[in-house]
Amino acid sequence: MDVQDVTGEIRDALSVKRVFGEPYEEDGVKIIPVAKFMGGAGGGGGEGADQGKGFGSGFGLNARPAGVYVIRDGTVSWRPAVDVNRIVLGGQVVAVVALLALRTVIRARAKTRRVEARHSHKAA
Repeated sequence: MDVQDVTGEIRDALSVKRVFGEPYEEDGVKIIPVAKFMGGAGGGGGEGADQGKGFGSGFGLNARPAGVYVIRDGTVSWRPAVDVNRIVLGGQVVAVVALLALRTVIRARAKTRRVEARHSHKAA
């Protein structure tokens, strides 16, 4: 397999058919699913005196649902996909940051109380 073959396979994998799914119709409403694709590729080759020629290549793809186009009575609207996992992860990150901030505030108050107690004890 040479670079041209790999490039052709990548082009086929990243086609419009992969981004826009097959439209379907239900109750007079046409739905066109849409996905976000990200990809990367790399390859290389070499030649050694004792090892001969060598070539390697590869590529990776990541696809996520983006949403759907809804066509109803000649009007097109966009309905984004909701990624519940991202929402939950975002909530967890916010909760951890809030707990760390709260811990810092509590420690600072406790230190302030200890210092005030020492000063009031010395004054007495």
